[in-house]
Amino acid sequence: MPHFVVECSSNVFVMQPAAIILNTVYDAADSSGLFAPNDIKVRINSYDNYKLGEGKNSFLHIYASIMEGRTTAQKAALSNLIIEKLAPLLAGISFLSMNVSEFEEATYCNKSLINPLNTDRNRHF
Repeated sequence: MPHFVVECSSNVFVMQPAAIILNTVYDAADSSGLFAPNDIKVRINSYDNYKLGEGKNSFLHIYASIMEGRTTAQKAALSNLIIEKLAPLLAGISFLSMNVSEFEEATYCNKSLINPLNTDRNRHF
């Protein structure tokens, strides 16, 4: 937690290398102050096959999944921050967007949570 999944048209990498995009999203998420740096995960999937509206040829969308508990204002600020950091790097892109979804702490599980020695349900055990 959190997970930032970037989906984009493969021609976005002509504008910027994947590493620049990944680092920009990571650094922006880190600078938001909402997450511990070692919790942030960013990955990217590119597509060669897609269809966009007339005259549009590129897209990048970020799906952010974060633990519940942030305010709507915090989630909106996170989206705005990341898009503001990416926009100058991808000036010619047709579509640049992001949304934030929450997942319930009660239904979340990871390797630390199932460790029998982790008696206080510490996600970072």
